[in-house]
Amino acid sequence: MTACAIEGGSAGAAATADPEAEPEPEEPGGPAEADGSGLLPESIADEETAEAEEAEASSTEGDARPNADGVPADDAPLPRGFTLTADGAYAARLTAAPGPPGERAWYPERWTLDGPEPYAVPLPLDQPEEPDSEVAPLADGRVLIRRRVADRQMFSLLYPTGPGTGELLLGAVGCAEMTLLPPSPDGRSVYALAAGEDHASLWLVAGGAFGPEEVARIPGRCSGGVWLDRAGRMLALDRQEPGGGPVKAVAVDLGRQGEVTPLLQIAPGSADRLLLADPDSGLLLIRSDAPGHDRLGWGVLGSCLPVRFPECLRLADVAVTPFAVQPGQMLMPESCAVALRIDGAPGSWVGVWRPAGRQLHQFAAPLGWVPGAGCWSRDGVLRLPYANGATPCGVALLDAPVDVEPSSVTGRTGDGEGGGEPSAADAAPVVCKPVPLGQAPLHGAARPD
Repeated sequence: MTACAIEGGSAGAAATADPEAEPEPEEPGGPAEADGSGLLPESIADEETAEAEEAEASSTEGDARPNADGVPADDAPLPRGFTLTADGAYAARLTAAPGPPGERAWYPERWTLDGPEPYAVPLPLDQPEEPDSEVAPLADGRVLIRRRVADRQMFSLLYPTGPGTGELLLGAVGCAEMTLLPPSPDGRSVYALAAGEDHASLWLVAGGAFGPEEVARIPGRCSGGVWLDRAGRMLALDRQEPGGGPVKAVAVDLGRQGEVTPLLQIAPGSADRLLLADPDSGLLLIRSDAPGHDRLGWGVLGSCLPVRFPECLRLADVAVTPFAVQPGQMLMPESCAVALRIDGAPGSWVGVWRPAGRQLHQFAAPLGWVPGAGCWSRDGVLRLPYANGATPCGVALLDAPVDVEPSSVTGRTGDGEGGGEPSAADAAPVVCKPVPLGQAPLHGAARPD
């Protein structure tokens, strides 16, 4: 298996694939109890759920009841998620006003999360929004909205004006389908991706001088979207070449008119997607089938070490997806706490894992959590936004748990936390330090899973 370095020094490649050489603790596919940090322990979840449902029933009589996945019971389409700014200060979503089944009125809502207490500001206009509209918050508190009108995409900025909502029209793009990318780390810019059969168009739809403008055309079919730096210049996309073949993550340099360079090349025929990246430490969260089947792995931007696929992230009958990485861990990728969304038959809950710890800690999510929404503080506190009938705007706090070091004699953790299997690792993990960009090795050995 090989790893391609980025030519020109614009980005570094994650190194070769390497399933963990030694087994790691694996926990059962269900959440453990939380430790008083604001999350709902599984032991009291049913009681809290009943109380919240009773409160919601009394306050929203006649409204459609959502099911366990948050989808309205009237089968109305569900809006696209809950988006946070890069620093976690603001968030935005579409939410529905109370109404009879089949007539839900959707409107944007902005959440302020960096104050002493979180609060939400509704941003409705004269007519409700379509549920397929998308919203993204900016660092100044305004909210970008993308609306589809016939075969065009319309973009506006919304902001509160006393009792009403102000709207600044930005312009339109003649395209049938577009998807907003995560807000740029600079806090001012938002980009959108229009994917075609043989190329994808990248548009700057907020933060430009003259309305929406096309900034790059990338050959092939593209998806995803992960920022690699704090300046909002390097963007990673998952791309399939125009002639077909496996999906590979590439880096798009917006400072060089959208120059495209390889980012992940774990194996020639493997599908290698980038899910998350931390610009401070260089930690990359990757999904790849290079080990023989689809696995969640991690690497370091520009590292000489191979991508690793921890066994503790391989749970039976559930899907595990990372959604937030602890920032501020300069040159210490293995110490970063990673938040994961775990989806199984009981619903969705939260996982916390560190590359160095080799343990997956599982917690029940707060009632009303939008699965996959949250951010870390630099000191290791996970903030999980939620809303339910009793709390219209709340944030649950979870301190990153301490990983228990395995015994050098038995290989078992001191207290058997999480009920996982004992680890056979006797030595501390090797610290994986990034090398200068463009100097990643072009070859490396890989062991079978």
